[in-house]
Amino acid sequence: MTPGVSEREVETADRWIPRAEVLSLLGVKTQTLYAYVSRGRITARPDPNDPRRSLYAAADVARLKGASSGEMPGVVVPFEPPAVKGESLIQSKVSLISDGRLYYRGRDVAQWAQNATLEETARLLWGAGETNPFAGLGVRVDSAGGASHRARLFAALSRRAEEDPSSSGRSSEALNAEAASVMNEVVDAVSGPGPRLFFHQRLARGWKMLERDSVHLRRALVLAADLELDPAVLATRAAASGGASPAGAAFAGLATVAGSPGARTLTRAIAYVAEARRDPAGAAQRQMAHEGSIPGFGSESFPHGDPRVEALLALADLPADLTAVIREAEAASGHRTGFAGALAIMARRLDLPRNGASDVLLIGRLTGLMAHALDQIIDGSPIRARLRYVGPRP
Repeated sequence: MTPGVSEREVETADRWIPRAEVLSLLGVKTQTLYAYVSRGRITARPDPNDPRRSLYAAADVARLKGASSGEMPGVVVPFEPPAVKGESLIQSKVSLISDGRLYYRGRDVAQWAQNATLEETARLLWGAGETNPFAGLGVRVDSAGGASHRARLFAALSRRAEEDPSSSGRSSEALNAEAASVMNEVVDAVSGPGPRLFFHQRLARGWKMLERDSVHLRRALVLAADLELDPAVLATRAAASGGASPAGAAFAGLATVAGSPGARTLTRAIAYVAEARRDPAGAAQRQMAHEGSIPGFGSESFPHGDPRVEALLALADLPADLTAVIREAEAASGHRTGFAGALAIMARRLDLPRNGASDVLLIGRLTGLMAHALDQIIDGSPIRARLRYVGPRP
């Protein structure tokens, strides 16, 4: 045993404990635990003996209590401690979850999305004020190529990440203008060049949607923009803190989004909705029997229901088969529709391409990740983290 490291500390570092034990140790409610997980404060993984349940890292629980990993019992921490031992604090002006609602810079997102465009949302999240960084943007002649919408999106973003200068020492106005031009090129890469319409109108044209349905696409893009701290936000802010351009920082975050559990859940939700349209009740029962859950239904961030779902689907005029998909999945799973499920449903309602819901998520999230990059560059506190070695001991 290495001097100074107790056997109990080594044991705790490798322990995974059930939910009931975590709630007892922290003295919090289930929804608070879900919030800790969604914000990356406690690591969770499926229970190998029962995939429907989760286990939680004992070391993370100990850290949240402000104790060493060998001192599990102790003082209960409040929900938002002013400082947590071993945890870096990132200050953000971008978004907040409070009392079951999501806010963009103080604006209730469900209400904001009813009328706001993605460009207006970008100006809000980016702190642009009365300045419109999207004014006067044209078409880039050498558009980015790729076999799919996603490939062209990442090609356009990575090209700008390579071309744009470091963010260090630049004005907020210049950075906002640069971010707007990046978004303009990315949307063109996905939709194809054309008239300088709003982003959602250009995407609707590229996807050959009915013009009257573009309002639903607009809402989906706005609602997808941000959701507080997750690994994608952390990756974006870390890159921005190191001097990356807005495009470079957002590229780091968007690559994280593309490989995230949320993106994988959305992919599974898309497949589930396609199957369930033919047999809503049967599909729900088969899914529950096979996996014990239905992808896209339920939310750790919003245990009592994601407010974005109603904002997205309330005026969608869903056909009977899609309404039945929602009804049967909620009844079988015991969970309300999550945002991934709502996006998959809306994509089918709009007859988007097979992976259209994923493309909407990426474009919406890119707007929010740009906001985090700009927030970090312009007014962010330094990001300091400590790497704890847990490999073989000397």
